[in-house]
Amino acid sequence: MSSYIGRHAELYDLFYAEKDYAGEAAFVDQCVHANGGNRRGPMLELACGTGRHAVEFGRLGYDVVATDYSEDMLAQAKARSHREGSGAAFQQADMREVNLAGQRFDTAVCLFDSIGYVQTNDAVREVLLGVWEHLNAGGLFVFEYWHAAAMLVGYDPVRVKRWSTDSGQIIRISETSVDTASQTCRVDYTIYELRPDNSYTEIRESQVNRFFLVQEMSVLLKSAGFELLRCHAGFFDDENIDENTWHVVAVARKADRAAMTA
Repeated sequence: MSSYIGRHAELYDLFYAEKDYAGEAAFVDQCVHANGGNRRGPMLELACGTGRHAVEFGRLGYDVVATDYSEDMLAQAKARSHREGSGAAFQQADMREVNLAGQRFDTAVCLFDSIGYVQTNDAVREVLLGVWEHLNAGGLFVFEYWHAAAMLVGYDPVRVKRWSTDSGQIIRISETSVDTASQTCRVDYTIYELRPDNSYTEIRESQVNRFFLVQEMSVLLKSAGFELLRCHAGFFDDENIDENTWHVVAVARKADRAAMTA
């Protein structure tokens, strides 16, 4: 699960500068309200990255504890939180092994398709069981995942993006391959930092992510003690999910496991 190490972590916010973190946080807040959750209660965030969602949730009034596997990403998150005074707390943790010493939360979130960093059904269930343990009774889990129907037919094998900076130019090449049987995609990143004197730095990193169908995610949630309440086509109040839906935002409620298996 090791991703976004060193300089790649430092460049992360440049790569996703146009992402609407504030709008996504507001939509999650809307989902919490619409499904009877506590809009201003304690929140657990898994795979928080550089902390941009955590800061936005803090602005909305949530008391955020955010975790990530990458120490380098957490360093960026802590620096941002300090600059912006968000009050969020950050902790290094593998999302399959989160153990926050008895802390309980009204809401948990895992955004930017990050639940896909765990690739097997057993590993996904480990994550869900951990979230269940950290939620108060009736607590909500709002999370985003890649939708298999779109991924299998619409992914780009090669994508190239460029950014201009004060110190030169950055080029990122993403090469994607898909394994249909395991429902995973591998993305090989090659990043070049080009300087005015024609020197450059090269960074290489690979990631593997799982993608899901709505029905299989429903089964996984139920197996871990969750009731699936809503599935949205991205960060919109739209439940019409089809083959053009790349990202699904799911809302699930912690249920009584005994009652669900009875």
